[in-house]
Amino acid sequence: MLISIAELVGGFILLVWGADRLVAGASALARNLGVSPLVIGLTIVAFGTSAPELVVSAVAAYRGNSGLALGNAIGSNIANIGLILGLTATVYPLRIESKTLKQEYPVLVLIMLVSFAMAANLVFSQLEGWLLLAGLVALLVWMARYGLRRGKDDPLAREFEAEIPRDMPTPHAVFWLLVGLVILPLSSSFLVEGAVFIARSLHVSEAVIGLTIIALGTSLPELAAALTSALRQEDDLAIGNIIGSNMFNIVGVLGIAAVVAPVEVDPLILKQDFPAMFLFTVLLFFMAVRFKGPGFINRRSGLMLLSLFCAYQVLVWMTAARTA
Repeated sequence: MLISIAELVGGFILLVWGADRLVAGASALARNLGVSPLVIGLTIVAFGTSAPELVVSAVAAYRGNSGLALGNAIGSNIANIGLILGLTATVYPLRIESKTLKQEYPVLVLIMLVSFAMAANLVFSQLEGWLLLAGLVALLVWMARYGLRRGKDDPLAREFEAEIPRDMPTPHAVFWLLVGLVILPLSSSFLVEGAVFIARSLHVSEAVIGLTIIALGTSLPELAAALTSALRQEDDLAIGNIIGSNMFNIVGVLGIAAVVAPVEVDPLILKQDFPAMFLFTVLLFFMAVRFKGPGFINRRSGLMLLSLFCAYQVLVWMTAARTA
């Protein structure tokens, strides 16, 4: 068990570091090639913060641990809103002004509805995986085109401008990009191996570990990005990373996992975890979007999200204990 815990912790540390190097290298390379900060932020940065979930789920699916892959994707979306935005808003209330973010909410809801419909027959087939990946490509193209139309007047564009590395030479950017691409699958392999052993030792399903421990660990890049952005008063960036990551978690993470191997869906996930993901997303919508004026996620809303997230974690483990 101690070896498995060491694999889990070491895998998390390398995973977070590798994702950070991947995002820094890719963002700097794109800037050096003349890509606008908003396009970089909406595509590379959002995709990069989902890289841990994507690689972990792909490795898990390849090893035949589909429950871990699915639990990681759904659990990360719940953690992104309940834990990360809840904690961030508790530390620093968030004011949401960007029109870009308001355009992303309907897309996120549509993606979740499509994924729920695909899961209704209790399996994500390889065909559905390819369809999700096609959705990922369409999403990246839409975000890039939208970012080009919005221009530099969008508050989110100014915040991305301040975040993307300015003085990283192109050879250094390529080096860190390659380092991230190598470290991510290696660390994910250690992490998955440790997680599967722990699940078997605790006599719980791999989905439970994916929904809780793995989801928390792979969400660490989003947590660091959100807290840093909030403390720098880059409110739109804090929530923008979360929304983008949640979209990529479904179309990218589930898509790649299903293409590698069909992902079986536990009926309990349809009854308990998909509804929980919808609940957190709906709550975020009403908190962050206003028909007139900017949205606002205050400390009270942040505490409510945190409380609901803790309650959800307790529910998952209580359910696992009853069915063990």
